[in-house]
Amino acid sequence: MVQNRFRDFLVKEFKHIIRDPRTLLIVILMPVLQLIIFGYVVSNEISDARIAIYDKSNDYLSQKLTQKLAASGYFLPVRNIKTDAEIDQAFKAGDIKLVIVYEPNFAENFIRNNKADVQIITDASEPNTASILANYAQAVITTFTNEQNNNGISANRLDIRSRMLYNEELKAVYMFVPGTMVLILMLITAMMTSISITREKELGTMEILLVSPLRPSQIIFGKVLPYVSLAFFNTIVILLMGYTVFGLPLRGSLALLLLVCFIFILLALSLGILISTLSKTQAIAMFMSMFALMLPTILLSGFIFPIENMPKVLQWLSLAMPPRWFLSALKTIMIKGEGFAYVWKEIAIMLGMTAFFLALSVKKFKVRLE
Repeated sequence: MVQNRFRDFLVKEFKHIIRDPRTLLIVILMPVLQLIIFGYVVSNEISDARIAIYDKSNDYLSQKLTQKLAASGYFLPVRNIKTDAEIDQAFKAGDIKLVIVYEPNFAENFIRNNKADVQIITDASEPNTASILANYAQAVITTFTNEQNNNGISANRLDIRSRMLYNEELKAVYMFVPGTMVLILMLITAMMTSISITREKELGTMEILLVSPLRPSQIIFGKVLPYVSLAFFNTIVILLMGYTVFGLPLRGSLALLLLVCFIFILLALSLGILISTLSKTQAIAMFMSMFALMLPTILLSGFIFPIENMPKVLQWLSLAMPPRWFLSALKTIMIKGEGFAYVWKEIAIMLGMTAFFLALSVKKFKVRLE
């Protein structure tokens, strides 16, 4: 009798799990998605990195080396640079990650003078990516030199000179301070906003607030304003500590930087409101915030792992991640010292996302009221 009751109870629990799509999503789908994302994202290997070629010689040997770089699978030459000024412009526009510079009379110097110079210039605002790409390029050039020397028969050599733009000392703080700012703003604004509003729904006090003299917009504004204020205060603290304690430069406009931070706070706020309209309990709101916001922020924003080494599908998916655009704008203003002309696209995308999430939240909220 006891065994039969236990069996019936066990069957009932299995049926309960099967009939609950949210439980199935957590138990079955989430581990699979996490394994796929971590398996492809957590990697130091980079392939098809977009690079530019500054060929001052344009002879057969420089062209042969460029073909060798392209055939390696690590690099994808996408631009030919004609002047020194174009190098800085290309990096600031975010078009490339590395530039290979050949000196004039490259082949002649290599054959007749037994030595030619090659310069590797990388965007070190992302120090990990810069180091990896520079090492890849040096390895390919060294292999090319050995091949041209018939594996030691000749004594010609290519002198490789490396230059790290924007972060010559390859300080990790250039990567972690902006990334930490993204995480903190997302955590405080989106997660706490979603939990705060969901708590009122879960406790049943939201209905009381809705029948009060306050308008719904005033209620929502009053709930989220403290978190917006706290997030903006934390932004200033992080920037101040990054500048004074860690030596992070602020080469661009402070006013523009604060504007971009405020826009991202509004974007995170809109995400928090949307999550609250989809959640019935605080636990669900916290789970959705962690899975839908925190993990993508860490994995798909370019904060830690280079987007270039991800599969194309994940690279396209990262385009829908708000932190990617905020992080790009932060580095462009703080580290590269550029103005509105170089971050207008990121600002427009974040504003568009904010409007979309707010409109979707209003629609969901109206449906629930009906």
